[in-house]
Amino acid sequence: MKTISYYISDYGYGHAARSIAVIRELLNVPEVNIIICHSFALPFIQESLVSERVRFRNIKTDLGYFLEKDSIHPDKARLLAEYQAFVGNWEERIQEESDFFRLNQVDLVVSDISPLPFEAAESLGIPSVGVSNFTWYTAYHELIDDHELQTFRQAYQQMTYFFSLAGSREIWQVPTKQYGFFSRDIDAEEVQRIRKMADPKGNKKVIFLGLGMKIDVDTLNQLPIWQSPDCVFLVSSNVHVDRSNVFQIPEDYIESQHYLAAADLVISKAGWGMIGEAINANVPLLILDRPSMKEDQKHDWLS
Repeated sequence: MKTISYYISDYGYGHAARSIAVIRELLNVPEVNIIICHSFALPFIQESLVSERVRFRNIKTDLGYFLEKDSIHPDKARLLAEYQAFVGNWEERIQEESDFFRLNQVDLVVSDISPLPFEAAESLGIPSVGVSNFTWYTAYHELIDDHELQTFRQAYQQMTYFFSLAGSREIWQVPTKQYGFFSRDIDAEEVQRIRKMADPKGNKKVIFLGLGMKIDVDTLNQLPIWQSPDCVFLVSSNVHVDRSNVFQIPEDYIESQHYLAAADLVISKAGWGMIGEAINANVPLLILDRPSMKEDQKHDWLS
């Protein structure tokens, strides 16, 4: 048996959803065990990956973004403070990962796209793979001064391989392979069930509005979009809008790709996972442009 230590970014559910798609494929190889390292969406991942060959390690893998109140734009001051705290004991973090790899006899490290494991893996001669359309080093440019970001830059440079996903403009001095969009599989019958629930008479336009699970916008209920004629809306479980034409994804529903596939249009921030699910379901996209978010601007789909 071979053991893979799989790190998943703690920012939102997008990294988790696309990692679930990859891990489901990896589990088709009988001689592979997987240890998932993650914290934020761990219950979601645990429900999605029920297997005796999957174990879970609750660990904070990275920071993501911190947003201004009632906004989808970044809080730069808080991000800098959180980043400095996260890298303040970086050598101890590397040692902790090294000890973990030895104890669990890890054969391969995969990360989407936490910088945490790469230096430890390199020091032990364990091959590592970064899988993403961006890295947090480049995502934080223009939000944090570059001299502060050298810890992350040096970590990513220790990747053995980089699997560059659709839309990426990342350039690292490591062997790199290009991959397109992918997502969790879609069940056509489930898509039709959701469609009928939202539009039983079949005479409405179904709109999926996805701002991400880390968004907390109290003023959403006042947006004029809900008054669009002949439209019904599908929204994430964290979007609390009390209107008869708005349907939330249930909190305990784990295969959210079916809700995107049931829509006539997806309106989304530039999150790779949600875009990939819409593209694979052949649903048109309207992407929100956030000029202050380097992660958004570095993608080819906004050029």
